[in-house]
Amino acid sequence: MSEVNRSRIKEGTPNALGASWDGKGTNFALFSANAKKVEVCLFDSTGGKEIERVELPEYTNQIFHGYLPDVPPGTFYGYRVHGPYEPEAGHRFNPNKLLLDPYARAHAGELTWDPSVFGYKMETGDDLTFDERDSAAFMPKCVVVDPNFDWQGEPGRQSVPWDHTITYETHVKGFTRLHPKVRQDLRGTYAGLGQKPVVDYIKSLGVTSVELLPIHTFINDDFLLNRDLVNYWGYNTIGFFAPDPRYASDVPNSLREFKEMVARFHDAGLEVILDVVYNHTAEGNEKGATLSFKGIDNASYYRLLPDQKRYYINDTGTGNTVNLSHPRVIQMVADSLRYWVQEMHIDGFRFDLGTILAREPHGFDEQSGFLKVCGQDPVLQQVKLIAEPWDCGPGGYQVGGFPAGWAEWNDTFRDTVRDFWRGEAPATALAPRLSASGDKFNHSGRRAWASVNFITAHDGFTLNDTVTYNEKHNEANGEDNKDGHSDNRSWNCGVEGETEDEAINELRARQIRNMLATLILSQGTPMILAGDEFGRTQEGNNNAYCQDSEISWLNWDIQEKGQSLIRFTQKLTGLRHKYPILRRTRFLTGEYNEELGVKDVTWINANGSEMQAADWEDANMKCFGMLMDGRAQVTGIRKRGQDATLLMVINGYHDAVEFTLPETPGGKGWTLLVDSNMPDDDEQASFEVGGVYQATGRSVLVFLREPEEATPAA
Repeated sequence: MSEVNRSRIKEGTPNALGASWDGKGTNFALFSANAKKVEVCLFDSTGGKEIERVELPEYTNQIFHGYLPDVPPGTFYGYRVHGPYEPEAGHRFNPNKLLLDPYARAHAGELTWDPSVFGYKMETGDDLTFDERDSAAFMPKCVVVDPNFDWQGEPGRQSVPWDHTITYETHVKGFTRLHPKVRQDLRGTYAGLGQKPVVDYIKSLGVTSVELLPIHTFINDDFLLNRDLVNYWGYNTIGFFAPDPRYASDVPNSLREFKEMVARFHDAGLEVILDVVYNHTAEGNEKGATLSFKGIDNASYYRLLPDQKRYYINDTGTGNTVNLSHPRVIQMVADSLRYWVQEMHIDGFRFDLGTILAREPHGFDEQSGFLKVCGQDPVLQQVKLIAEPWDCGPGGYQVGGFPAGWAEWNDTFRDTVRDFWRGEAPATALAPRLSASGDKFNHSGRRAWASVNFITAHDGFTLNDTVTYNEKHNEANGEDNKDGHSDNRSWNCGVEGETEDEAINELRARQIRNMLATLILSQGTPMILAGDEFGRTQEGNNNAYCQDSEISWLNWDIQEKGQSLIRFTQKLTGLRHKYPILRRTRFLTGEYNEELGVKDVTWINANGSEMQAADWEDANMKCFGMLMDGRAQVTGIRKRGQDATLLMVINGYHDAVEFTLPETPGGKGWTLLVDSNMPDDDEQASFEVGGVYQATGRSVLVFLREPEEATPAA
């Protein structure tokens, strides 16, 4: 290793953290409140040999910084940080360990789990020991990048209104790994996901926003690699500014490839939302590796036990918790979010274990520093912010507890809908979920879209498996089927697993359609799990986080057999887009509007009359209607479909029920739009008011009643 000519090192600036290339050279800046010295290490073109080690000459406002001329994009680098190794005081500095830049815009290479990547002598199991082995040969490297990218007229963020939003959760690799219309060398990559047949298919479903599982650079856990498995989902982040190179078909240009993928989605009018993990990092607890933050400033970046700073607060269940009470750490997260919006054109974020980000030392706080930053930041105010509102820490379940402007995953919707369709929940439990869970979200001026409704997600059964398995089947994970949740609220319809029994298969198919209809036609924001629209299965595995295999990859052969379900899904999303009453921004309350002379929602019993207390109290009552009057929201010139009345009939009873179509003022007869028992029937049959329709056991019906003539709204 040769020393650089120190005469060419300049002081640089502390104002731009990370490695910033200006066309002539690169400025390096790294925050550490407790370090004594920082060296930047430059590597050869392979990233294998360290060729220069340069001490950053200046320290301003707890930021080490320096400028090196003639350091171009494509240069591999890392840091060595000097300071006290005093674990009991919270300090774990070890300059023998090459460290990743928290602000690196790109990475190259993979981590090799060698004992040298630990700051202590790993073989002893004693984290108070100090390891002097050099880790550089086993570490991935940071890459200096050229930030310039010609978006070629790309429109930027899509800004789909919340009330029009339908999200579609998927995995970059899993979606195209087996896709027959994607070139073999592009399958499983950013470029593959951006291919026209892929984008066109997603667009055809009627969804508006693609939510990607984590794409920030992450680490494969050593215990998984030892079982020939990987961290497939990616909830093990080590770099918050860089797209993971493992999903790039052209690794040296992973940043550009990611941007091109985003541009292709935006060309189609689709938003891109990222699932982000700012609650913990891949460095684990006191026995974990020293890869970045732990060696840069452990006491600042992580929450440590106040009276035992050797140990980490573990609200995440992964070994450590990022310290969002520290202003520089909040700055890093906010800088990361703004970077993805401004430089990468991302349209929103779903925050993994979001309650942790809002937890101060005294507990979850709606006025936490992080939530205040998001609420006042002019960039972040303009994008979608979605919280996973729970974690395993104290007071960690906060569904409905986030401030105005946020949306939240609503697991109460998931659990109630599953329970209702398997016969374990009454109508009184389902009705609030159909109405955007106003009991949880209707406060502080929040809107109905704040409830992100889902029945399935990456974690748990697919929709097909929810009606096919009573028990989890995670044997492939190598943990004796002890991992994953046992409370799946699923029902196999009489047989565990696949069957050739036609009656059971028909019931399962109808149950899938029932749950899709309940999801897409409920108030709030629906989220569909990719592949559910054609019957994707994970063979009963409800915790496929480690399955980079056909268990997790979408099987497009099944997609060819699932065309009927795809068409049914498209019919549902089409109705949601066409009729605003299905996607109100205001909560349905059932209160009478004297000015308009209508109720926004009326609950109807099978006799066609308004539900009374006795109906709701009847535990055997499984069939009811939700009558939504579009006139309740019309305030200007009426548009077609805007003031139409829709009746959604939910029959959770196991047998057919005769349902009387109710009277409504000033309208024609009823037109049947959907019957989940007849998914391919596109004939819109008409029925008189007061007519009787036989609702098949366990089915969803949707009827339309348009007004007699188009008149200006009141």
